[in-house]
Amino acid sequence: MSLKGKTLFVTGASRGIGKAIALRAARDGANIAIAAKTAEPHPRLEGTIYTAAEEIEAAGGKALPLVVDVRDDEAVKAAIDKTAVHFGGLDILVNNASAIQLTPVEQTDMKRFDLMHQINTRGTLACCKHAIAHLKNAENPHILMLSPPLDMQEKWFAPFTPYAIAKYGMSLVVLGLAGELRSKGIAVNALWPRTTIATAAIKNIIGGDKMMQQSRTPDILADAAHEIFSSPSKDFTGQFLIDDTFLASRGVTDFDAYRVDSSLSLAPDFFVPDDVPAPADLGPAKS
Repeated sequence: MSLKGKTLFVTGASRGIGKAIALRAARDGANIAIAAKTAEPHPRLEGTIYTAAEEIEAAGGKALPLVVDVRDDEAVKAAIDKTAVHFGGLDILVNNASAIQLTPVEQTDMKRFDLMHQINTRGTLACCKHAIAHLKNAENPHILMLSPPLDMQEKWFAPFTPYAIAKYGMSLVVLGLAGELRSKGIAVNALWPRTTIATAAIKNIIGGDKMMQQSRTPDILADAAHEIFSSPSKDFTGQFLIDDTFLASRGVTDFDAYRVDSSLSLAPDFFVPDDVPAPADLGPAKS
């Protein structure tokens, strides 16, 4: 199924996973609202909403760059409404914007926890709240959260409880909202990577250049998201999906194409349940 003519509102789309999802849809000829905070170049981060818009247009889509802080309810509503007016509707909401700090409770400043909660959980809820009225009018409406399965194990919380709470909060929105919107035909799903993904967060916060090389590219999530959006919203909802497992179920067999460096073992991501086996070897690719 092509996303040609569909309209997506993607938070955090100026770079990384959000931009990759936007570009994959743009290659179909989709309309993309780039909702992010970066209007001016950042010294440590690549891209702005305007450079992302140029890439989306070059890929074949139509772009609407919007400066949006998802913590600001009024700004969120205004941006979503503007998107619907500009493109004549809204078909897909992607909640990708997220804040991260991997510290235990004792070492976490409460202002930092507030930031993670306000962006991850509260920002996701606000975007959903204000998008629903428009999604009700779409032919195949989808809401997607870049958030993990609700695998409530101590090992996922103990190293960084504040971040885990904020991230799992996004998934709780999926759990509840899928049920709330099922009768309206609006799909609500979560997508999460099995391995680390080569983004600024991995390079600057988690593992540096070495882990970047042990990661998959954002394209794996972009392809998985495209498959989700191509699914019938009335039947495909309330799912907590791991990227490679889901793509394998849709017929994908070559996962080496997503590796940054095929000579290295892939680094596992947090929050992946033990009972979801990998469809491909995570060790060095065999020549």
